[in-house]
Amino acid sequence: MFRPLAFALAVVAGLPAVAETRAQTRAPTAASCAGNPNALGTARVIEVEAQSTPRVGRKHFPGTLPLAPQEIVLTFDDGPWPTTTPRVLDALKRECVRATFFLLGQHAEETPALARRIFAEGHTVAHHTYSHKILTRLPIAVAEAEINRGIEEDDYAVYGQRRKDPATPFFRFPGFAGTPALLDLLNRRGIVVFGADVWASDWNPMSPQDELKLIVGRIEKNRGGIVLFHDTKAQTAAMLPDFLREMKRRGYRVVHVVPAGSRGAIR
Repeated sequence: MFRPLAFALAVVAGLPAVAETRAQTRAPTAASCAGNPNALGTARVIEVEAQSTPRVGRKHFPGTLPLAPQEIVLTFDDGPWPTTTPRVLDALKRECVRATFFLLGQHAEETPALARRIFAEGHTVAHHTYSHKILTRLPIAVAEAEINRGIEEDDYAVYGQRRKDPATPFFRFPGFAGTPALLDLLNRRGIVVFGADVWASDWNPMSPQDELKLIVGRIEKNRGGIVLFHDTKAQTAAMLPDFLREMKRRGYRVVHVVPAGSRGAIR
């Protein structure tokens, strides 16, 4: 369940510096989307690293990714979930769109094949703790252990190796609840912390039609940004095909975010 909590942050304002990867030509563009000539596609790929871009998302931090107007980064939290994540992946694949999935280690541990499918289909596998504990309520050592266990189980499910230094150093706090000490710890470890610019509020019960109207309105008001969904929500899975088509109709472009230096891993 989502619990918005305020951060006590001291962050330098301004747009972070990121590099656009040369491998963007490998992204599934609308023109190259097999079987769907009218697909939304993935417009470009950008690389992000913690030294220049430690924290992104204007809902929580002063800066965000340097996106042009009408560019969106799609992110999904709390998966993988057996009944809904496949539907989300099917919708993304149909439109040749790539996204970032912030996995819970417990769910990756329970459904490793689904975690591997996320990676195999070209999406970025990122981290969201092991069991969605609100980390501001825990001693820092316990909070770090929860982060580490999530990373280890995610990477074991996807790559067959447990490690505290993640293959993809992207992290999002459950409930967006972090502390300056945890932010500093993650920065020292080279892990980028993601907030969001726009969210669908899909932790609240609503119909797919109501969610579509809500998120499209918020994206239009913000003119794009990092968008937060939950691939564990049936309403989101049901809404997503219509959402992607609506983004295409309105002239929005999808940007895929990857770690710096991962050009060779982009499929």
